[in-house]
Amino acid sequence: MSAKPRLFNPNLVLLIVCQGLFFTNNVTFIGINGLVGMNLATIPWMATLPIMGYVIGGALSTALVARTQSRHGRKKSFQLGLVVAVLSSLLCAFAVWIGSFWLLVLATLIAGYYSANGQLYRFAATEVVDASLREKAISWVLAGGLIGAIVGPALAQHTKDVAAYPFMGAYLALAVLGVLGMVVMHFIRFPDDARTEAPKSSGRDLKEIARQPVFIVAALGAGIGYGIMNLLMAATPLAMEVDGFPFSDTATVLQWHVIGMFAPGFITGSLIKRYGTLQIMLAGLVLNMVCIFIALSGNTYEHYLISLFLLGVGWNFLFTGSTNLATQAHTPQERDKAQGAINFVVFFVMAVSSFSSGALVTTQGWWWLNIGSLVPAVIVGVALLVLYFRRARSSAA
Repeated sequence: MSAKPRLFNPNLVLLIVCQGLFFTNNVTFIGINGLVGMNLATIPWMATLPIMGYVIGGALSTALVARTQSRHGRKKSFQLGLVVAVLSSLLCAFAVWIGSFWLLVLATLIAGYYSANGQLYRFAATEVVDASLREKAISWVLAGGLIGAIVGPALAQHTKDVAAYPFMGAYLALAVLGVLGMVVMHFIRFPDDARTEAPKSSGRDLKEIARQPVFIVAALGAGIGYGIMNLLMAATPLAMEVDGFPFSDTATVLQWHVIGMFAPGFITGSLIKRYGTLQIMLAGLVLNMVCIFIALSGNTYEHYLISLFLLGVGWNFLFTGSTNLATQAHTPQERDKAQGAINFVVFFVMAVSSFSSGALVTTQGWWWLNIGSLVPAVIVGVALLVLYFRRARSSAA
């Protein structure tokens, strides 16, 4: 009798920790980059450009990261990403020190390389466990982001004034976390650690992979789901500041938002196993709609808190489901280019939403920002329903 596959092996546990450190970086960047940008920018609508720089840097890095992983394997690529995380955080601190807005944007652009690497942690999770545990591995690694939910806002709040300039200390703290991530990553073993050159066969052409309905829906779900979340989350610190809330309230709202993003990860994999991937993605989309309607109904502290929390839960269902769906669209040989393409879609949509959030919230206001986010939500809903009924007809036939 064969032993039952074990989910929590040392590699998966350490990968969960790396995911937590990665999202600590993400949450802190989202929480402070807009505010630092507002202090340094000469035009208000440019405030979120440092956030946009982070996302565009990720988009521009996806192809390079895919090639690096294909050639050298997961571990070396992930370690290189962490080196960039340390250096870019130090450059952000220097930009604050000299008061250079455009150097801050450049630093966050460079930091995008780390983001492009970190976005692949969830896919790497499927390779360090048995194939029967794939959904749960993805879910639990994403749940590691809960570390970021706790540490990120607290880090921003407690290091805000420890250095000579506001938030300079936060960037220095992120550099230290990057070094810690390198230490943790050193002890993880991936199946492709011995890779010294790219595989001789890379499978189908990317165009052929991307034409599959399952790939299209996975890319839309991951990209637009992340875009809606980023659109609202990036604008929240600015909207709350306009409404007169102290940064401590903003930090708490962001903290509960990120808890909503990752706490469901403890059960999302099991829910996908029980109810199906598309059903959980649809549930996430419904929660996003509810979040928007709550945000439209008022601008009290409670409205921000509840809507952002539901936004996080909705994102978790939609993004975890999309990641699981994406693994059905490619073979192991096609892994790097297929996953890189999906992450490019994620970063592209996030770049548009990062820029739009600053422009909309400073020119049109919080209400129109939420109205605008309904349009991409409807697009994802239509795509999900088309694939759902297509699969239902195929099963019936």
